[in-house]
Amino acid sequence: MKLSEPQALNRVAAYCSRAERSEFDVRKKLVAWELSEDAGKRIIDRLKKEKYLDDTRFARSFINDKLNFNKWGRTKIVYELKKRKIPESVYNSILEELLGDEFEKQLMHILSVKIKSVKGKNDYDKKTKLIRFALGRGFTMDVAIKCVNKLMGGDYEEYTP
Repeated sequence: MKLSEPQALNRVAAYCSRAERSEFDVRKKLVAWELSEDAGKRIIDRLKKEKYLDDTRFARSFINDKLNFNKWGRTKIVYELKKRKIPESVYNSILEELLGDEFEKQLMHILSVKIKSVKGKNDYDKKTKLIRFALGRGFTMDVAIKCVNKLMGGDYEEYTP
């Protein structure tokens, strides 16, 4: 569908006003609407000037949502932010504010629920499955081992990369 520049500006402004969007998401929309690169740049500049578009604000809300609602770990959150072309300098400061104990607290909650449904031949097998589950959720190996040890007693050694 081909749109004129004013139509695209109105639509993308409405799109940005419904939820926080990254510049990458907006660019994808503009490309899908077959807008020229110059027109896309003008639209994005105007959206930034009028505070519809802000990657820092997007990163802050994205991290908060994924941590609290999706129960994702740091690794998975960073991967998704990189996919959306958010600069590392933007999200690193936000993640540093959260500190590791926020992720650890989240993982302890997830694992305490998950442990009820995990079946294994022995405790070692259960622990391995729980660690693999935590890694799949995007938590780091050291946090995963620490939480599983707290939950089930520790015969895993601390992980040092």
